[in-house]
Amino acid sequence: VHPVRHHPWLATGCARLKTMAIGRSVAVATLAVFALLFVSAHAEVFFEENFDDGWEDRWVKSSFKGSDEGTWTTSAGKYYGDADNKGLKTTTDYRWYDISAKTPSFDNKGKTLVLQYTVKHEQNLDCGGGYIKLAPQGVDQSKFGGDSEYSIMFGPDICGYSTKRVHVIFTYNGKNHLIKREIKPETDEKTHIYTLIVKPDNTYEVQIDLKKVQDGSLYDDWDMLQP
Repeated sequence: VHPVRHHPWLATGCARLKTMAIGRSVAVATLAVFALLFVSAHAEVFFEENFDDGWEDRWVKSSFKGSDEGTWTTSAGKYYGDADNKGLKTTTDYRWYDISAKTPSFDNKGKTLVLQYTVKHEQNLDCGGGYIKLAPQGVDQSKFGGDSEYSIMFGPDICGYSTKRVHVIFTYNGKNHLIKREIKPETDEKTHIYTLIVKPDNTYEVQIDLKKVQDGSLYDDWDMLQP
């Protein structure tokens, strides 16, 4: 049984950035420089975003946290090889950031699903998450946030010294299932590519910078499928 099918939305959200100790800096993260979603039978791409001109027409900014929602912009970052190669960037500390874009409907049954995007934290990050989610049809994009339903949540979560992990969460039969493996994210200020690959034989692979950091079985590494 494959837990991931029919995703008409690609949604990306960032948890609020906050300090863990008085006097420590709070990071502003550059998120989703490049987002890619495809099903690999003939490498059919269902969603690709480079955040070029017109990106605001493709993405819906959420009011989930009201006045606590921060403002998005696009930027190539402090250091870049191409000034036109931009990504979404958060602008203010102590804010929540939630934004989503619609994708065509698709079905990955019998096919390999690949979810890939890049993340760059341009400050020394104290606490923040740069997740990307696949959400089902019917999600209210104007209020998309932490309480919204999703099918996959994937990406780095860094908070102080105790929490440094890459989340891989599947929603199956109405319940969110967290991966039982510990995957460490990159914590420097460089751009990193995060890739999740889910295969039709119920195996998976997580890559960081196109290098495998974890793989295994959906049966073994989540408590959601009966062997």
